[in-house]
Amino acid sequence: MEDFKHSKKGLTLIETLVVVAIFTILMAAVSALIILTYRIQSYTWQQSIAMDEARKGVETMIKEIREARLGEDGSYVIEKAGDKEFVFHSDIDNDGKTERVRYFLATLNQGNQTKNCVTLRRGGSCSVSFSSFFTGVLKTAQVKISVEGDLGTSNEYVDIYADGQKIGTLCQTGCSDCAGAWQGTAIFDVINQAGDNQINFSASSSVPVDPNCNWQEYNHAMKAQFEFSWSEEVGGQEHTLKKGVIEPTAPLSQYPPDQEKITILSSYVRNSPPIFEYFDRNGNKIIDYPARLVDTKMIKIFLVINVNPNRPPQDFQLESSVQLRNLEEE
Repeated sequence: MEDFKHSKKGLTLIETLVVVAIFTILMAAVSALIILTYRIQSYTWQQSIAMDEARKGVETMIKEIREARLGEDGSYVIEKAGDKEFVFHSDIDNDGKTERVRYFLATLNQGNQTKNCVTLRRGGSCSVSFSSFFTGVLKTAQVKISVEGDLGTSNEYVDIYADGQKIGTLCQTGCSDCAGAWQGTAIFDVINQAGDNQINFSASSSVPVDPNCNWQEYNHAMKAQFEFSWSEEVGGQEHTLKKGVIEPTAPLSQYPPDQEKITILSSYVRNSPPIFEYFDRNGNKIIDYPARLVDTKMIKIFLVINVNPNRPPQDFQLESSVQLRNLEEE
């Protein structure tokens, strides 16, 4: 009778605590499993979205690069051919006007300044200077130079210097006297001269250039415009692939840098290898930078995508190539 009465009693305090502890452990395990499953599903979903964005981005690149052509201002088809930045001209919206298109990995903070100078004497020169223009690690530096003046014959031209070193000559051909508009435009890579965070440009006209033009400056011989642009490495956005587009402006069909419209193509690019590689008509890879601008006939695009490289799945790699249609026969 006593055993029967004892069996009818409730759980002891110790037994209750054990049951609660076991229940708590089970609930914590279940909760952890639910959270882990949610994180895995969320990561897989994010990775899937990133892969889809990358595919669409490459498809767009292929289409736009294939139709690359001369800029509205006469600029060459390819303006810049870097490992992780490619700038070219193409009518991407089929409006009959050629846009300036830039694909780039946003390890770079872009900057630009424009300065003009003028000389009022025969065969004179003028100069401009830029300083303290970057704060991080300088990655690229180039200058786009245009001139105007008494430049209508073969012995009337302008020599261009960067920090005292001659980098080119404008208007030996193709320019006219007192055009009243910028002409002879050329782009020069000046990364070596700009590394000390200051650079001086000068334009020196040949002796026959006379002060007889009347555009903005009275009786000037030659006027020069220096559009200096650079990029520096910055933190925080080093995995973001972006696209920048500039529409040509009227009436001179120029591409003002401050009017660039930028969109994001992918936020999870993990490239150590180049995004862009360049090949000549024979399929040989082009290493030398100046040659990339004029000898490129085919471009390979390679992207490595991963939302979080510290956890599986592994990197998703996407590779494609495109032939520049308007350069095939050149």
